[in-house]
Amino acid sequence: MRVDPNVSLVYSTDKGRITAEPEAKAIPASDGIVRIHRDSKGRKGKGVSVISGLGLDEAGLKALAQTLKKQCGCGGTVKDFTIEVQTDNREQLKQLLEKQNYKVKLAGG
Repeated sequence: MRVDPNVSLVYSTDKGRITAEPEAKAIPASDGIVRIHRDSKGRKGKGVSVISGLGLDEAGLKALAQTLKKQCGCGGTVKDFTIEVQTDNREQLKQLLEKQNYKVKLAGG
């Protein structure tokens, strides 16, 4: 009997409905310094500020990103334990993070 790799078990008479539980991603270790750098690759020349090294879980990152976006008046997202804010004003982001007791460095040029 051939087993099709595209078919998965969704119901069993022993256990009932089977749900696939996604694996939780491990939070990357932080050295205590939050780094802000400017990035424009893959964005058609539009620059974003990327904030990394926060050491927060995904829910904490989303909440922090929400407050930063409101304070800056711009958009952004959370990707791979980094926050991308659609602004070039890294000084304002640095001041906002320092008010929340983070040690911040401006990385890159």
